[in-house]
Amino acid sequence: VQLVESGGGLVQPGGSLRLSCAASGFTFSTYAMSWYRQAPGKERELVAGINSAGGSTNYADSVKGRFTISRDNVKNMVYLQMNSLKPEDTAVYYCKAIRRGKNDYWGQGTQVTVSS
Repeated sequence: VQLVESGGGLVQPGGSLRLSCAASGFTFSTYAMSWYRQAPGKERELVAGINSAGGSTNYADSVKGRFTISRDNVKNMVYLQMNSLKPEDTAVYYCKAIRRGKNDYWGQGTQVTVSS
C-alpha cells in the first residue's frame, strides 16, 4: 500500500496550490479519502474529506470556500485545490485512506509554506 503526496511548496499569501495524492496497493474506489494537516507544535487536523464515489465532501470551517477536494477513481488519485492561501495554512499535508473495518492508510506528507 502506498499513498504518495505531491504538489507542496512555498507560496505567497493569496496564492494557490494543488496537492495530489497517488494511491496504489489497495482498492482505491472503495475507500473514503481525506486530507489532514499538521502545523509545528499543533495536533494533526482534518482539512477535507470525500466519500468513495466522490459525491459527498466535507471541510473544516477554516478552509470552507477556499479549498476543494476531488478524486479520480480511474487514476487512483485524490486532489486538494487550495486557493486564497493564508500563512496559517502552513503545515505538512497528509492524505489518508479510510474504510470501515479495514486499516487506515497514511501518506508521508508534503510541506506547504505560505509566506511572503
